[in-house]
Amino acid sequence: MTRHGIALVLSAPSGAGKTTLIKRLRAEFPGFAYSVSCTTRAPRPGETDGKDYYFLPRETFERRRAENYFAEWAEVHGNLYGTPLEPVKEALRRGTDLIFDIDVQGAAQLKLSLAEALFVFILPPGLDELESRLRGRGQDDEASIQRRLANARSEMAQARWYDALVVNDDLDQAYDRLRAAYLAATLAPARNPGLVEALLAR
Repeated sequence: MTRHGIALVLSAPSGAGKTTLIKRLRAEFPGFAYSVSCTTRAPRPGETDGKDYYFLPRETFERRRAENYFAEWAEVHGNLYGTPLEPVKEALRRGTDLIFDIDVQGAAQLKLSLAEALFVFILPPGLDELESRLRGRGQDDEASIQRRLANARSEMAQARWYDALVVNDDLDQAYDRLRAAYLAATLAPARNPGLVEALLAR
């Protein structure tokens, strides 16, 4: 009996440690897959169509957007990005778990088109600690750091509508909380259709 797959949607301010937590989750649960997005930008060296992205002409993307083809979409630096809805639903029907590493705006769209997803927001211990982490990376100038901190305030203010909140104050504890949220979701009756009926028939 196939369990219905889980769409795990993760959002976090820059510097909260989301990428590290995702890598750890995928290492323990290698069955996780990423949904392949569409984009109007040109492929970068080494990128493969259908694996990294589906590379589309802008007019094709805009036509599909008008047809409600995308679960979510956004324009970033002049290029369009979007997640095809039907391939996501088909993968979930097959029992494949999918990870969405996505910002708050994209997650809000997914909440409308993929309401059964599990939405988890990764929080830093505080803005002071977040600023310390951003400065410690040595990758951003002062203007960029201030912009990221301003964005973090805005993003964290919207975290209340997510299904689970994970504070990344200690990496091991944060991972345990994320793992627990995922495992609890796998036990939900809606993700195990027919299980009770099958057991009753034995």
